[in-house]
Amino acid sequence: MKRHDPTFSSQENSTDLKGFDDYQLTLGDLMRGERATLGKSLLDVQRELRIKASYISAIENCDPGAFDTPSFIAGYVKSYAKYLGMPPEEVFEKFCSESGFATKITLSSKSRGKKKNLTLHPQNASGIATLAAVSTQFMQPKKSALDHFDTRAIGSTIVMIALISSISFGAWSIIKEVQRVQVSPAENTPIVLSDLDPIGGGIETKENRASYLFAKNTTKENLDRLYRPQALEVPILVARDAPISSLDPSQIGNFKPALETLYINETAESDLGLAEILTNSALNSVPKVVEDSPPLLALFAVRPAWVQVKASDGTTIYEQIMNPGEEFILPQTEVAPRLRAGMSGSLYFAVNGALYGPAGDGAKVVKQIPLSVDFLTQTYQLADIEIDPHLQKIVAEADISSFTISQVLTQTLD
Repeated sequence: MKRHDPTFSSQENSTDLKGFDDYQLTLGDLMRGERATLGKSLLDVQRELRIKASYISAIENCDPGAFDTPSFIAGYVKSYAKYLGMPPEEVFEKFCSESGFATKITLSSKSRGKKKNLTLHPQNASGIATLAAVSTQFMQPKKSALDHFDTRAIGSTIVMIALISSISFGAWSIIKEVQRVQVSPAENTPIVLSDLDPIGGGIETKENRASYLFAKNTTKENLDRLYRPQALEVPILVARDAPISSLDPSQIGNFKPALETLYINETAESDLGLAEILTNSALNSVPKVVEDSPPLLALFAVRPAWVQVKASDGTTIYEQIMNPGEEFILPQTEVAPRLRAGMSGSLYFAVNGALYGPAGDGAKVVKQIPLSVDFLTQTYQLADIEIDPHLQKIVAEADISSFTISQVLTQTLD
């Protein structure tokens, strides 16, 4: 038999038995129960609410320290409570009471106090002053112009102005560089026609005379040979064979006698046959297959003169102010070009080494003069040095190739 222990029985009677409702029910238990009722896991809640599962677990455990940003706790708790179908405000209040979390500014229906009404007595201020001093929710306080001015905008404005100025200056520099025209110096000094004396005279000084005595030959090389002599259809041949009766077989060919040895004080016999062959121009001539080239024509100036030479089709071949001692050799063309010149009394024509002219009298202008050999030789006379003594001086000092001073002197004497 079992002995009865009075001490044990007293302890059992003193222990209070707890029922189902005697246990403390926390917010986390309620939330976990609601989540289990919905059949959702923490990951399901994370996918649907876009809230981390660690934050959901911290809400259920009432652990505000697990949140990185405390200001988002209220939103997370209320969103999760609404998701579970629980009242958000009551859940958040219970969360704050269990976790000890408190916001800096809590706005609730209980904490909202009545606003104090400000009353002003009429004896303290007039009606207009009262309305100006009191600011209500219907009347905004009066603001000055400086209230809308932000000092931080000054720096932004300065930066914007500097940026626009730099872009504008860069664009202007590029446009100026593109439109700039760089003029390189020419090899030949340009001739200004306006600097010439319109009367055609002028005082000739020693310095000016010395500067144009020796003028350069400015003949254009590309116009030297515009015309080539045509080849003859049948070459002109000169017979080199003598009559058969004049041949001496003993003097030529294999029957030619050997040279005899000459001794001192002996003279060699003259070989008349060989001498005739060497001196006969008909035997040594070369057949002519090309026509004779046209005569050489050139223009020669003894004083400054403006000259224009145009081809038959109107193309300008030569146009320049010829200086004293300057010559221009005309290109050999099929049709004779035409001349127009001022100061015609200072312009001469060189035809195959002979000098004709002048082209006119004094400073007159001549026009449409055909530069052909027949026209020049028939129209003009040979140049006379006695009529124009300045011609002899210029010809003697200038470097020319179309004629020489000796030819001019010879034709003057003739």
